[in-house]
Amino acid sequence: MIPPPELQIEFSVALAEIRQALLQDALRDTVKELDIRTLDKELAEFVPPHSLQQLAGFGMRGELMFPIPSVLNANPRLLGYYRLLYGYSQKEFYKTEVAGQFKGLEERGIVRPPVAKNVSELCHQMCEAGAQLLAGILNQPVSHALLDDLTLLTLGPQLRGGANVRRGSAGIVLVFNVIRDIVGEHVTTAEPRRMTVRNAAGRTVLIEFAADPDIVIREEIRRDTFRNIVAIEVKGGTDFSNIHNRIGEAEKSHQKARASGYVECWTVVNVDRIDLAMAARESPSSNRFYRISSLAEAAGEEYEGFRDLIVSMTGIRPGKRKRKS
Repeated sequence: MIPPPELQIEFSVALAEIRQALLQDALRDTVKELDIRTLDKELAEFVPPHSLQQLAGFGMRGELMFPIPSVLNANPRLLGYYRLLYGYSQKEFYKTEVAGQFKGLEERGIVRPPVAKNVSELCHQMCEAGAQLLAGILNQPVSHALLDDLTLLTLGPQLRGGANVRRGSAGIVLVFNVIRDIVGEHVTTAEPRRMTVRNAAGRTVLIEFAADPDIVIREEIRRDTFRNIVAIEVKGGTDFSNIHNRIGEAEKSHQKARASGYVECWTVVNVDRIDLAMAARESPSSNRFYRISSLAEAAGEEYEGFRDLIVSMTGIRPGKRKRKS
């Protein structure tokens, strides 16, 4: 049987966050706040003239391919963009003898004082590498899309390595997106791990990832004051023999949720053969149990019950039910 594409689900969310943090979207947002004359002066100082001319021939500015101090000082995380673009893995790039002292730029978004004096030298060395990269790809039109593709080629293995450690989060993403689909027409703001909904009473309902439990639904009573409505614990593991442990973990999470005032506590599992009577005994704090496969199918009695409760608990006006073709 073909297994569920858990890693790719996790990748989609991680990629959306990484684009905002350190890919071309982040670079664009950073550059638009900087003085263009300073950028041009630094590009002329750090980048070989013929490389700038080559990029200009494709209608592209130099900072899309070459790091300069003003950009890295304004947004240190963008060092990760240039690292990915040049094809360096984190392990390879942040060796002590390569760029180990600069790891904090990408990971924490800070330039520590002892490192700040060396940023210019880092830019000089990376711009030399960037010039070699540009010369090597000139057999095809250089574009924003090509540079984006090059960063993703490096990012893929990095995401896979991280996702293998947290495979269960793919189930959380799936359940979150099922909820997003149900409340879709009422969504007022949407981010990869958080969305807000305007309900029929005109109040804001917040639906977001949380540390424990995994997904929470809260209604804003007044500014920064919320009524805790639903806590959802998602157990994404597929090993049937471990289902008792997962239900026990869900129970611990829901006990905390109850103590925090959540009205409803739901457990979603990734095991179709779950014994609901057993699950209810082992997690008495769970009001309801659902299977990921049923929610992903978006059809059937189990999904319809989940959908009806989401509509009810968020207080939105029910829309038309979707029919599977």
